[in-house]
Amino acid sequence: MATPIRTVAGSAGDPLAEAIELTKRLKLPYIRRSLVDLIPTAKAQRWDPAEVVRVLLAEEAAGRDAANLRTRRKRAAFPAGKTFGDWDEQASTIPRPTQDALKTLEWVQRKENLCICGPSGTGKSHFCEALGQAAVEAGMTVAWFTIEDLGVLVRRHRADDSITRALARLIRTDLIIIDDIGLLPVSPDAAEGFYRLVDAAYERRALAVSSNLHPSGFDEIMPKTLATATVDRLLHHAHIVVTQGDSFRLAQATSGKGVMPLN
Repeated sequence: MATPIRTVAGSAGDPLAEAIELTKRLKLPYIRRSLVDLIPTAKAQRWDPAEVVRVLLAEEAAGRDAANLRTRRKRAAFPAGKTFGDWDEQASTIPRPTQDALKTLEWVQRKENLCICGPSGTGKSHFCEALGQAAVEAGMTVAWFTIEDLGVLVRRHRADDSITRALARLIRTDLIIIDDIGLLPVSPDAAEGFYRLVDAAYERRALAVSSNLHPSGFDEIMPKTLATATVDRLLHHAHIVVTQGDSFRLAQATSGKGVMPLN
């Protein structure tokens, strides 16, 4: 017995109108956008029905992938939008094999950490953000913090003692980046937040940390007891990368490349 053909109420028997109504009900916005242009093309070129279905589903999948990418990028809260597209591999003092190995993101999948330390202006933040952007494009979730952001997090949740729950939500993220440690003394709340995050993520999630100080010197900017406990967990499964040289920003400024020339 043949399966009866179902119709959609209010569509007046127009198959295209019915299809559009169904995409609304089933929340298939990218198929809906493609239908009006695709159906005439399929008729004119006598596409196989299976090809029409395949193309429509491919449009929906591509649209959802793009929307998910935008959402992950927005939630990551990257500060500058820097990627490997504007990264100068040759100018960086990070060895090229190390750069290539880190770009594979296998260390993120293994829940290992990355510590990039060195003088200001040597590309630490740029490289971390570019890694984060690559992770987002690979389908991972990323969160970007400064160390003082962690202090704000602690203060926000201290009143109702919900910091543990907040960190539990945070470490569902595949890669957590903490930028620019060591420029200023760390507030007590930030030191506590940093320790709590490192402890919660230990062997469960990947962390990337950029710092003007080597982690062994964190006791210069935060209480020694907290620094020792934090560094112990942070470095246990960590790749340590040391940048060197003069500031890229200062070099551009002194060479006149930091601004557009005045007319």
